[in-house]
This record gives sequence, C-alpha cells and structure tokens, in this order.
Amino acid sequence: MNTKPFIILASARKNSDTQKLVELVFKDTEYILVDLLDYKIAQYNYKEEYPTDDEFLKVVEQMLSHELIVFATPVYWYAMSGYMKIFFDRLTDLTASHKPMGKQLKGKRAALITVSTDDILPEGFEVPFKRTAEYFDMEYSCCFFSPAKAINNPTQMLIQQAGEWRRKILK
Repeated sequence: MNTKPFIILASARKNSDTQKLVELVFKDTEYILVDLLDYKIAQYNYKEEYPTDDEFLKVVEQMLSHELIVFATPVYWYAMSGYMKIFFDRLTDLTASHKPMGKQLKGKRAALITVSTDDILPEGFEVPFKRTAEYFDMEYSCCFFSPAKAINNPTQMLIQQAGEWRRKILK
C-alpha cells in the first residue's frame, strides 16, 4: 500500500489556485497528484455504458493503492467543481457493476482541500465529502480551506496552518 497522499485535483484550469494550495500544503512532502483535466471521464448514466476511452476506472485503480485520498476542488457556485461532481457521480459505479472496487475503499482515509473567492467556506460544502466517505466506510479527516486571495502571496500564518493540517492528516 502506498503511503504517499493521493490527491485528486478537479479545477477548471491548469496551475489553479487550488493546485497552488495543494503545493503549499504538501511542500516538502511526496504525493501523487491526479488532475482530472488530464482524464476523459464521462458523466454517470444509469446503464453504466461509457465510451471505450473513458478513464474513470484508471483513476480509481490508482486511488485504491493509497491509504490517504485528498480531494482538491475550488468552490464553484457554493459547491464542488463540475469535474469533481462528475467524478463523485461516477463513484456510483463502485456500488453496482464495480462493487468489489468500491469495497476496497473501506478503511482508507479521506480529506479535502478547497479554495474560494469568498472568505469563508459555504455552509454544507463538506457534506458530500463526509457522507461519501461514510458511505464507503472511509475515515473522513477534515478540510483545509483558504480564500483564493491568500494563495499567491501566502502569509506566515497560512503556511503554518497548512503545515499543521498536513501533519494532522498524515498521522
């Protein structure tokens, strides 16, 4: 089992504030980053019929080899990004046709990193992450949030908070 954090990044652009926050949080720490922009993941459908070039299971296979999964998404309209939402919707496949894969999530740890143009995290933002972890019998740790305006010129306090959060989830 790989002990490096497995980070699933779901921003609408490369070199996003969310990615910069991930880099700040995991400074001097080895991790695996999967940027969903680099993968073709079709939207969920009830028949579970997807294009042959669909790469959802490729991401899941990588995810299953790690103890800690960190979801990294900006806040878009008070919720996770569309890329993350598609990924979460596809987790439904792990409850049906790929149930053995879904069962392998049991006991894994999950956490969340997020950025917003607002100064506070929207009410209920963490709920889908917590409840999804609960559904798959994973341990949801916590969320690290930063306003976007703090990312490009981080204060010493933000750097310290990022380090404390990292140490907490890496235990």
